[in-house]
Amino acid sequence: MINLDRLETLSKRFDDIDAELGKAGGAFDQARFIALGKERSSIEETVDAYRAYRELLREIEANDALLAEKTDAEMHALAEEEAKTLRERRKELEAKLTELLLPRDPNDTKDIFIEIRAGAGGDEASLFAAELARMYARYAESMRMKIETLEQSESEAGGFKEVVLAIKSGEPYRFFKYESGVHRVQRVPVTESQGRVHTSTATVAVLPEAEDVEIEINQKDLQIDTYKASGAGGQYVNKTESAIRITHKPSGVVVSCSQERSQLQNRDRAMRMLRSVLLEHKRREAAEAVGNLRKSQVGTGDRSEKIRTYNFPQDRLTDHRINENFGNLDTIMDGDLGKIVAKLQSDEKSRLLAGEAPLT
Repeated sequence: MINLDRLETLSKRFDDIDAELGKAGGAFDQARFIALGKERSSIEETVDAYRAYRELLREIEANDALLAEKTDAEMHALAEEEAKTLRERRKELEAKLTELLLPRDPNDTKDIFIEIRAGAGGDEASLFAAELARMYARYAESMRMKIETLEQSESEAGGFKEVVLAIKSGEPYRFFKYESGVHRVQRVPVTESQGRVHTSTATVAVLPEAEDVEIEINQKDLQIDTYKASGAGGQYVNKTESAIRITHKPSGVVVSCSQERSQLQNRDRAMRMLRSVLLEHKRREAAEAVGNLRKSQVGTGDRSEKIRTYNFPQDRLTDHRINENFGNLDTIMDGDLGKIVAKLQSDEKSRLLAGEAPLT
């Protein structure tokens, strides 16, 4: 049953936001303006569907009144045919509204950090980690999101032992949250002279950026070290201790940032990342405490679970959580993740409608 009272409340709230955004004069509060814009965007589709549904109910009422009247046979037949069409439209809109009213992940609108680490497979794993980083960057760019590299540790083969990306704007968590876990690649490495297929892995963790109010950090619990950055950037990065490493002593969590020349900027970004990591730990602990972490075949999103296989000899990507295969790996690795993400989002909605826990 659709909650019409809730929908009417949302409709009124939408009008209130429009009225507030349209106010002229007075001091301009940019933060408030942005917040209202995000809220309006988050409910617009639901409000549009509800208003279409409300208008449809009026049409049904008018058509029912026509059917109740004593009219000629031809007019009655037309009204009955219209009633059939209206019932179908009502069914479709009610299904859409039911889906739109599903509880939304509160992290969907948040900016994110993506940590990618080479796993089993040596140099080949580090090359795969670099390709995953590129794939995510290209996908984010196609969605007009902003990408920053916060930290990277290069391997001798030219890949990454570890790389941390920050992705902002455009609700990145909504699209990237399904990527956490172990990614497995099967292919012939460039270093393989006999053409044998090797299997390597990389781990991915997607962390929604924590707000200051969500996690409290005692400065006494932090050990902050500076060091000379290494890698691309010329002599400057090798001579200046601008890189920051922060250790949260109670948990043992270590984060670092070395991409900016300013020590202050690196420290700020490392602290943002630390808050997000600690918040994720807190969320996992809470879920375990109430028995909410799923151990079923679909996986929990933990890094220890294989979520996807990239099989290059067969030009096939398999997402093991939804048992779906996708072809054209080269295009996917170039950032074409849209179809895969759409399937995962559809699966999430289906699970919520069935009262099951989603993948993330």
